[in-house]
Amino acid sequence: MNADKSTSPRVDTSRLLCVVFWPLAVMTFIHRAFLHPWNARLTDDFGTVINALYKFRAHEAIYDQDYSSTDPHYLYSPGATLLLSPLSLVGNIDAARAIYVVGNAIAAVLAVMVLTRLFGFRLSSWVVPVGVFFLFSSESIANTLGFGNINGVLLLAESLFLWLLINNRSLLAGLVIGLAITVKPQFLPLLFIPLMRRQLSTIGIAVAIPVGLNAIAFPLTANANDYFDKLLPYLGGVRDFANSSIPGVGVYFGFPDWTIWLWRILAALGVIVALAMLLRFRDRDPVMWSATTAGVLLTGVFLISSLGQMYYSMLLLPMIFTVLRSRSTMHNPVAWLGVYLFFSFDEWFSDRWVNYGRIAEYTRGAIGWSLLIVSAAVVSVLWFLRDRRHSVHPLGDLHTNGLFYRAPAESVSERKD
Repeated sequence: MNADKSTSPRVDTSRLLCVVFWPLAVMTFIHRAFLHPWNARLTDDFGTVINALYKFRAHEAIYDQDYSSTDPHYLYSPGATLLLSPLSLVGNIDAARAIYVVGNAIAAVLAVMVLTRLFGFRLSSWVVPVGVFFLFSSESIANTLGFGNINGVLLLAESLFLWLLINNRSLLAGLVIGLAITVKPQFLPLLFIPLMRRQLSTIGIAVAIPVGLNAIAFPLTANANDYFDKLLPYLGGVRDFANSSIPGVGVYFGFPDWTIWLWRILAALGVIVALAMLLRFRDRDPVMWSATTAGVLLTGVFLISSLGQMYYSMLLLPMIFTVLRSRSTMHNPVAWLGVYLFFSFDEWFSDRWVNYGRIAEYTRGAIGWSLLIVSAAVVSVLWFLRDRRHSVHPLGDLHTNGLFYRAPAESVSERKD
């Protein structure tokens, strides 16, 4: 007998998701932050960083490494070294590692909370535990915390930057992204977002901070000239290990140079098309536009530059969060296939199909990022054609207000779920 629909209790989906995902999120966080980083690991980024910080404090050379080896190298600028130097006050390396790892884990959780508010949900909603569980189940967070990297803090900085920018806190947004650029210059393309919103003070602050910190740090660095003479040439080259960028994959598998450049050019064209087609949503849906644009820009950097490590992918979380909007480039299976490839903790090495497994594992980051760019470009073009077909001017408010017009700030709608 079928149950009477009129008397069947209605499931509170929001409450049910909280009940299910809070235990999963908490236990996954504990595992990734307090167990996984202390197991045996393939590499130790933190050891390289803390040793360099100790040397910096003692005014010893920090850019004197053998850059021809595959050991982890210290890649931060003098300005970033100065910014991170307070960690050298912790004399015990194990204690410093614990602070660093747990701090990055907490920063990643805070980033999820900031994005939850940015997208209009309450912190008591189901979005927080689902977001934390999703992030802490990924390869990105596992290797960030396991290797002792700073990506958790950088994800928080990126999320705060977007939140501050959308809420017209231009100076604070510039401060936050300026500090992130000091540590990782790959954030520099994100200044395209305040440029298009005509928040020029954000750009000024963002550029002044890394310049100022490096100007202060260079006289304090024992071998500062080696940063230009040794480290920058190394960073400009393409390494053939732990590198999911197009050049990295191409060099590893021995592709001809022309094919590598062809794929880089195609990737760049995909980024340009996506950025151009998305620009008309700058004022219509600034949250979706800014988060998607940030994701497209960063994915382009990961793909096209000389070094793109797969655990950088956690910086694409704001773009992934756009799935919560009524309009999003993440509303298609191709984008999520890409997310699986670059985000999943699954390994595709195979004992039976050794060569196929090796190819799958070493290319999945580049393929996943490529699918994300392709889906963003194709979907945004389809939006353009649909608007044109329905007699909506495809350039929207850009047609009437000009390229650099910034509409008044829109408040993010509050949702109770």
